[in-house]
Amino acid sequence: MVPVATVEQVGFKKLLKTMDPRYELPSRNYFPREALPQMYTEVRQSLADRLANVTHFALTSDMWSSRTCEPYMSVTVHFIQDWEMKTACLQTSYFPQDHTGEHIAEALQDAIASWKLQEKYLVAITTDNGSNIVEAIELNEWLRMQCFGHRLHLAIGHGMNDKRVTRAISLCKRIVSCFSYSWKKRRHLAEIQIQLGLPSHQLITESATRWGSRQQMIERVLEQEGALAKVLSNDKKTRHLVPTWQDLEVLEAVQKVLKPLQDFTDALSGEEYVTLSYVKPVLHLFNESLLACEEGDSELCKSIKTSIVEYLNSKYSDPATTDLLEMASFVDPRFRAAYIPSEKVDALKHRAVLEVETLLADQSSCQPPYLRVPTVPEPADGEAAVAPKAKRLASFFKHHTATTTAPTKREAIENELSSYLQSASVESDTDPLKWWKDHEVFFPFLSHLAKKYLLVPATSSPSERVFSCSGNIVTCQRASLKPDAVDRLVFLAQNL
Repeated sequence: MVPVATVEQVGFKKLLKTMDPRYELPSRNYFPREALPQMYTEVRQSLADRLANVTHFALTSDMWSSRTCEPYMSVTVHFIQDWEMKTACLQTSYFPQDHTGEHIAEALQDAIASWKLQEKYLVAITTDNGSNIVEAIELNEWLRMQCFGHRLHLAIGHGMNDKRVTRAISLCKRIVSCFSYSWKKRRHLAEIQIQLGLPSHQLITESATRWGSRQQMIERVLEQEGALAKVLSNDKKTRHLVPTWQDLEVLEAVQKVLKPLQDFTDALSGEEYVTLSYVKPVLHLFNESLLACEEGDSELCKSIKTSIVEYLNSKYSDPATTDLLEMASFVDPRFRAAYIPSEKVDALKHRAVLEVETLLADQSSCQPPYLRVPTVPEPADGEAAVAPKAKRLASFFKHHTATTTAPTKREAIENELSSYLQSASVESDTDPLKWWKDHEVFFPFLSHLAKKYLLVPATSSPSERVFSCSGNIVTCQRASLKPDAVDRLVFLAQNL
């Protein structure tokens, strides 16, 4: 996490000389010319070997600018291997071109081509809602999954498009700002908190890109409202910032709506477990429970809830997105057809059968289980072999047409699908991948469908985390390394 040029500093050289005089310190050029390229080649080859055995995969991508306004584009890949969710950073590349849809589309094509990943096996790519990235996905004719976190953020912003809410939140921001820049007020607040028996908590600043920080800011202001009012009232310059009862009512209404939604963004942002199959049940939960208007709700509270729900329902009504979410929920043993409209279940089952047939055709090298001829089990050790019975006279008059025929491929898939839907219910905290690993032998056809749809991430957080982890590396190393060397260093940091 320090610049490569550190090895040329006099103090660092003296430190290592004192520690071990025999050690020969590598030069500054050794790292970008030898060490990093060698490590990069080894790690890249290891990842390429893993991806060589991958059939279906999903991607996430995002754009980012460093503190020095240098643009980068990240691409992560997601796949299921041995019924475990796997993720890797394919690249975090310097992207100096204009951020147009055409350039991004070409860069995404180059990214998967460099890893020899075939487009026909790409299930979906999860991105935010930027117009340029949306255009790029359309140009490539890929299926795009809308990042649930970004959609929820926009839905909440849309629901709070009210003058009363805007004023109350603006007041909260000014209160937080007032205490952020005054040590005396923070000291006075700590004293009042002790007097009133309130938790010794600092105020929270809102981040424009994270709706959860707004909810946390409001929650903290409401928690400390008594102490804040006393501190602000003691200074005539800040008395106007004391929240009125109208402001408190608005903040309480917003808090009541947002508090139950706080955990969903984080829960659906994971990389090591299935997330896409949750989107359909979560939307159903929002409509039927968490954001449903209740008898004791104020008019403002009802208005915010209705606006958020209508926004989410409209954005997830796209046919392609709906089909993806329904199939992912369908192959999750915890949900199956529970959150799919009854009038659409038969059509979904028919589509599942056809898609399984297609997947089996692509894997024709493997002999399907329905073609295997059952054999008579051999007697166990110690058991005497039973002598064959003598043929009776009546056996000569049996019709040969009475023998049963093996089911066709489609019939076998349909029978398996029926067994899957009628199998025992699964607890909500069950890992669906572990369930499929244990039941793959019973549902060998449908397991192909589960491997395809359960790997898609519900949010683009994996790509965003790349930047969160790599930002310090880029900032520290930019002065001493060329762009391609920094790209390799970030790749190593994400995949080692």
